[in-house]
Amino acid sequence: MVINLINRPEYINQLIGHRNTSPVKIVTGIRRCGKSSLLDLYHQYLLDDGVPPENIIHMNLESLRYRELKDYQTFYDDVSKRIPEGTKTYLIFDELQVVKHWEKAVESFRLDFDVDIYITGSNAYLFSTEFATLLSGRYVEIRMLPLSFKEFLTFYQFEPSESIESRFQRYLQFGGMPVLHEYQFNEEKCRQILEGIYSTVVLHDIQQRNKGTDEAMLRKIISYLCSTIGSITSPNNIGNVLADEGDIEGGKARKSAGKTVEKYVEMLRKAYLFYSVSRYDVKGKQLLKTLSKNYIIDLGFRNLVLGYRDADRRHILENIVFLELMRRDYRVYIGKVGNTEVDFIAERPDQKIYIQVTESMATEETRTRELKPLQAIKDNYEKIVLSMDRDFIQSYEGIRNLNLIDWLLAA
Repeated sequence: MVINLINRPEYINQLIGHRNTSPVKIVTGIRRCGKSSLLDLYHQYLLDDGVPPENIIHMNLESLRYRELKDYQTFYDDVSKRIPEGTKTYLIFDELQVVKHWEKAVESFRLDFDVDIYITGSNAYLFSTEFATLLSGRYVEIRMLPLSFKEFLTFYQFEPSESIESRFQRYLQFGGMPVLHEYQFNEEKCRQILEGIYSTVVLHDIQQRNKGTDEAMLRKIISYLCSTIGSITSPNNIGNVLADEGDIEGGKARKSAGKTVEKYVEMLRKAYLFYSVSRYDVKGKQLLKTLSKNYIIDLGFRNLVLGYRDADRRHILENIVFLELMRRDYRVYIGKVGNTEVDFIAERPDQKIYIQVTESMATEETRTRELKPLQAIKDNYEKIVLSMDRDFIQSYEGIRNLNLIDWLLAA
């Protein structure tokens, strides 16, 4: 087993919280975000907690040592022989998709033995939307994201004199894919690693699952989404832009462009490369079916596609905040307040927050623009403006004014 891994307590604690419960624990996320390492960390946690090694069966099914276990029957028979009698056993299966009809074996383990089951699978074969069907709802999904800024600071080595703002700038440039920490900000090597992950997601995960995918069209849509993160758009709008640029021909093809784009965006969502966020009418208290915003899973991929540029910082910062809200287990919407917009409505069962994101509140024009929609909301839920400013103004008539970096590190 791999040792000396950098801990990711946010996710380990989620697994610990579900320990010894009946649902299957499934770790999902984009390739190379740390799923296998998380299972290694959890294995080590169980050992440290006193679980005997023979009561932990940890298998990476892509290893050649398991090359004979290609169907659920041989897989079930092999694992069953390893399970000790009369005691709780932890089953940890990585890359389980190589076993045909693996879900039948997993269900039998649950029925026949006293086991606690944890699995991951390649996105090329197993998307989170399929779990409910395969496991009849008897699962818990642990959704793994690339490094938060707080984690980023623990994964890399910095000069003590380097400011927190400079470190944050590195985060915006390199993103949070954990594997990059081995290269300590070597731009060329980091680019090569990101290119490899990106190509695998686009060429292998998406195209293998969606036969007949037009790779050129897929890359065009990715590029467009990267250039418009945080902007309100729709599949029809994107289709019209591509048609105007000659990427989609006229006539019937142009009329169906929106449906084509919608299909491709759904592929990208299922591969965990993008998230689409719906709009919510705050005053009408209803979700709106048209228009949404799209955010990328990691800014390193955006910089790979578009080239690193320190422009459009407001939407880049929005992307960071969206991912952080996801990590903090909020359900996130875009808020419509009359003719204005709130960047995020973040909800938990017992909490709601309205959030505006901007680079700076220094000018009167910006303050008016950012505060107006929040001031128009008359309920008593918390309202926050996040910016890169550091000043003495802590609130505007009850609307909290927070430094974005401090907010990221406060969790």
